[in-house]
Amino acid sequence: MSRTKRGVTSRARHKKVLKAVKGQWGRRKNTIRIARQAMEKALQYAYRDRRAKKREFRSLWIQRINAGVRAEGLTYSRFINGLNKSKIKLDRKVLADLAYNNPEAFKSLVKKVQLSVK
Repeated sequence: MSRTKRGVTSRARHKKVLKAVKGQWGRRKNTIRIARQAMEKALQYAYRDRRAKKREFRSLWIQRINAGVRAEGLTYSRFINGLNKSKIKLDRKVLADLAYNNPEAFKSLVKKVQLSVK
């Protein structure tokens, strides 16, 4: 039986790792053992932060809605409660976009909510 040489396979695997860590500093970009550690850590951060990003954006949307609502003399919690009572189904992403990019439409929405709460 002939002997199997794995130089091509190893080189391909190394190239895949080195391509993933391209742009990093020091030996992280060109030494395979350190590059593999750097790649694994980067993938862990990416996995974690894909979930954290969702939380951060929701928090930003709430802050923008709260700022827009407080300008009209209402609080965020009362506004959301009023939306639910008046059966207006808009998510926080859309509400934040309205408050940020189209304040006139957002003001009319707040007025409608204020009338339904009282």
